[in-house]
Amino acid sequence: MGKVYDWFEERLEIQAIADDITSKYVPPHVNIFYCLGGITLTCFLVQVATGFAMTFYYRPTVTEAFASVQYIMTEVNFGWLIRSVHRWSASMMVLMMILHVFRVYLTGGFKKPRELTWVTGVILAVLTVSFGVTGYSLPWDQIGYWAVKIVTGVPEAIPVIGSPLVELLRGSVSVGQSTLTRFYSLHTFVLPLLTAVFMLMHFLMIRKQGISGPL
Repeated sequence: MGKVYDWFEERLEIQAIADDITSKYVPPHVNIFYCLGGITLTCFLVQVATGFAMTFYYRPTVTEAFASVQYIMTEVNFGWLIRSVHRWSASMMVLMMILHVFRVYLTGGFKKPRELTWVTGVILAVLTVSFGVTGYSLPWDQIGYWAVKIVTGVPEAIPVIGSPLVELLRGSVSVGQSTLTRFYSLHTFVLPLLTAVFMLMHFLMIRKQGISGPL
């Protein structure tokens, strides 16, 4: 085992990485409220795992979406548990994100030189809410359908470009299969990819600058 470790150590400098991770200074003012960002990340990872599991059974069509969700809840082994965890961890993620944003703002974590950390955090907050909006529609029940209809109709109030934006979101003039396909793609591919990118940027800047001090 020693030779195997030495082989990897020579190429990857594992010990240097471990020392960097374990030797970071933690300011004395840090308390439990500084864990809110980590809890939000944990909720996101739970979302990814449970969401990926449901993609094996979910069918993103207007005729089969609702039935496939019912199948997950009643026929798939532990499907009810997976979807329930996905549902409640989504709510927990939004709550923890809101509390985290308030904590950072109230403790001045957005000030120089952490402006970009704050900007990426705000972008992540917007992406989190977008997850909720797109995911809400996927069961394609009455609540999901009308939620999509209302949300996609909001840009209609914008002069000149309002109607084209609505059609872009819906995929057609009215809400239908194209709308569900768009929301499913956003929820399962576009938003997770963007979130992963901005999370990486967010964490790298935190590692570089450290935890902000007290006001």
